[in-house]
Amino acid sequence: MKLGQWIGLIAIVLSLYILWQIREVLLLMFAAVVLATTLNRLAKRFQRLGIRRGFAVLFSVAIFFALIVGFFWLIVPPFARQFQELTYRVPQGFERFNSWLDALRTRIPTQLVSYIPDINSLIQQVQPFVNRVLGNSFAFVSGSLEVVLKVLLVLVLTGMLLANPLAYRKVFVRLFPSFYRQRVEGILDKCEISLGGWVTGALIAMGVVGLMSVVGLSILGVKAALALGVLAGFLNLIPNLGPTMSVLPAMAIALLDDPWKAVAVLILYFFIQQTESNFITPVVMAHQVSLLPAVTLIAQLFFVTFFGFLGLFLALPLTVVAKIWLQEVLIKDVLDKWGNNHTKETEFVMVSESPGVDDNWTAESPDINQERPIDDILQKED
Repeated sequence: MKLGQWIGLIAIVLSLYILWQIREVLLLMFAAVVLATTLNRLAKRFQRLGIRRGFAVLFSVAIFFALIVGFFWLIVPPFARQFQELTYRVPQGFERFNSWLDALRTRIPTQLVSYIPDINSLIQQVQPFVNRVLGNSFAFVSGSLEVVLKVLLVLVLTGMLLANPLAYRKVFVRLFPSFYRQRVEGILDKCEISLGGWVTGALIAMGVVGLMSVVGLSILGVKAALALGVLAGFLNLIPNLGPTMSVLPAMAIALLDDPWKAVAVLILYFFIQQTESNFITPVVMAHQVSLLPAVTLIAQLFFVTFFGFLGLFLALPLTVVAKIWLQEVLIKDVLDKWGNNHTKETEFVMVSESPGVDDNWTAESPDINQERPIDDILQKED
């Protein structure tokens, strides 16, 4: 390798290292791009109704913040009440279970008494874990503050991108060579359409899952059915793992009334998940985004491993964008054209008309001293 090639290789390695070090910042920037793209599409819909760009953007942002405030208003108060009730209902449950075990010990043979677990010993074994959790409370608070700062950063970046999206798009396009910039514009258009399709499909699936959860939990008589349904719909944004995360608080609240309700909630969520996976998602997402289930799961494992919870939350839009860039750049522009560099050579012979040429010249009786008219172009292909 020559010196210039070594310098280029070192520059590529250093660039990859820097990108890896700032991967969380890049992920937050991508989250802002997804949010800005969604709000920009909504603003364009308002513009089609005759509303000016500035007011259309304000309406879009107002709707977004109204949804966020409504979500927390529906979720936080009922959950706070229910989990506060859990704090004193769970010890009562332990005491009732302990008394039931004591009664069982008096009715079974003495040889089997040693096999019955002791609740007090179990509590002593769990105590170090509880102390460790309480000792990490400060870390939890600091982590919460970090999450709040990241959310604010995403919102600020989203506002900047919404203010003048074309300017930022031009800056990104200019990072590519001049001969490839028009191609990049087309790829960005496809990414915008695909992200918009994913958002539309995800919102439809969220609404259906949330509605089914609210109706099912209301029929079972579970408390905070509306809050649990909204949470189930929101967590449906995370394929495969979201429904599992949403069933745990629903079962915990159902245990406050009766154990059979917790089992019924588990069956209900299993039915909803099967319906969503086999009917809702194939019908909705087939017209919006085409991703294989195995690719979705592998992408989730990859992004949650390297980027944490935010990577899990953004795994699907990241996969959609990565698929488009790989398909358009690597497959179509590189692999499909590999070895197909034989182009047809075409020879054009153009002859200009000279002054004083006989206008009666014909192709049947050409004069060697005459030049052919300029519109006679002889094209020969090899």
